[in-house]
Amino acid sequence: METVETLVAHIQGLSGSGEELAHLHNLLRQADGEPLRAHSAALLPFLAQLHPSAHSLGFLYLLEAFASSASNLRAQGGGDFLVTMADFLVSCSAEQIRLAPDKVFKNEVMQLNAPIRGIAPLRAAIRKIQTSSEELTPIHADYLLLCLLAKQYKAGLSVLEDDILEVDQPKDLFLYCYYGGMIYIGLKKFTIALDFLHNAVTAPMSSLNAIAVEAYKKYILVSLIQNGQVPSFPKYTSSTAQRNLKNHAQVYVDLSTCYSKGNYSELEEYIQLNAEKFQSDNNLGLVKQVLSSMYKRNIQRLTQTYLTLSLEDIASSVQLKTPKEAEMHVLRMIEDGEIHATINQKDGMVSFHEDPEQYKSCEMVEHIDSSIQRLMALSKKLSSIDENISCDPAYLMKTGRERGGRFDYDDFDSVPHKYF
Repeated sequence: METVETLVAHIQGLSGSGEELAHLHNLLRQADGEPLRAHSAALLPFLAQLHPSAHSLGFLYLLEAFASSASNLRAQGGGDFLVTMADFLVSCSAEQIRLAPDKVFKNEVMQLNAPIRGIAPLRAAIRKIQTSSEELTPIHADYLLLCLLAKQYKAGLSVLEDDILEVDQPKDLFLYCYYGGMIYIGLKKFTIALDFLHNAVTAPMSSLNAIAVEAYKKYILVSLIQNGQVPSFPKYTSSTAQRNLKNHAQVYVDLSTCYSKGNYSELEEYIQLNAEKFQSDNNLGLVKQVLSSMYKRNIQRLTQTYLTLSLEDIASSVQLKTPKEAEMHVLRMIEDGEIHATINQKDGMVSFHEDPEQYKSCEMVEHIDSSIQRLMALSKKLSSIDENISCDPAYLMKTGRERGGRFDYDDFDSVPHKYF
């Protein structure tokens, strides 16, 4: 590697045009790693010679190399480094740091054992790096991981509520969906959590990966908690996932089978036998929620059979100890809108009712209208993506090779006329 002085001179002289930045990026990548980190203790004075906004790419590499040393962080003070990092991310050039988004400082924040202090700077970094809110960056997953470690689940919603339509690396998508699912689990929003975990499980994959396996385990548990059953794989799931995921999550598949029998005692015994496995997967808390949901599921089954039933009979049917416990479960389910019923306190009878929603209130009409508008916007976006793919030369060449180099008229007929 060249001396640090020479590298700094390159940074100062090559931070202008796009061509100069590309050349500088090559020089920085050559110096990155051990060559640059060997001089990490001496980098602080050189950082003072650089301007965060004018020399953002070089500043990022040097600051990351400096912070890679735990002793440097202790000597400077962890708080001081976080302030420097935050100031840099506010003032830096978005165009320059987009060349090296993987250099943004999640690992250094982790070394300081202060994940909560890294949330705001990384959120700022995401907005800097994104060219639109639909783009998934390499640091989305890092940001969500910090939110999980700090137990600041609501902070994760600032990026999870964006519609992501542009993905570069598959790993970024798998981690984004997995961590997103965990954040919504933490918020008890199981329906949305299922959507994220579903995307991690069904995303295209040529070979099985550990993220999809862990997502599938949680997908089974959340499906049981929310719906009482695990749906089969949709047809668009990759063949790799369909063939292999169940084999790598057999104890969870067996848990689902046991749950479907509706026997609380049998399910409790199965969980106790496999508690060590669930604990090692960090899923024991969710598994306990699966067990608790068995009461709800069995009460819901009763609503499909009876119009009225005593609290004593409910307690006996779902294996609760007392009618009082049955009353508490029924009241909670009524409050959560999971069943529609009334309890007669005089005789302890529960009357089950049909869903009173008539789908004609102002709130419901507004909800349906907003859902339609969102679906129309999504359909328009998908049509645009389909048009772009249909006109992509690489795509046309690939489909032509797969057909032996022969193109049919229909291959081109679907391409919009505005492209000709």
